[in-house]
Amino acid sequence: MAMDAGEIEKLIREGIPDCEVRIEDLRGDGDHYAAYVTSAAFKDKTRIEQHKMVFAALEGKMTEELHALAIQTSLPTE
Repeated sequence: MAMDAGEIEKLIREGIPDCEVRIEDLRGDGDHYAAYVTSAAFKDKTRIEQHKMVFAALEGKMTEELHALAIQTSLPTE
C-alpha cells in the first residue's frame, strides 16, 4: 500500500515540530518520495543523526507503507 505525501509531511512535522518540510513524489506513483527537511533541531548533529530523526518521525512506516524516501536535511538560514 502506497503512502500519501500529506501523511509523510504530517508525521515529519509532528516528530520534528519546528521543521519546514517539502515532499516530492519522484515518480508520480505514490511510492518513491524525496523529503526536504529544514530544522534548528539538526544543529550539532551529524547528517546520519539528522536522517535518523526524520526516520524516527515516520514511526516505522518505512518498512510497511513507504517504499523509498530520499532525505535531504539542512539547518535554517539566518
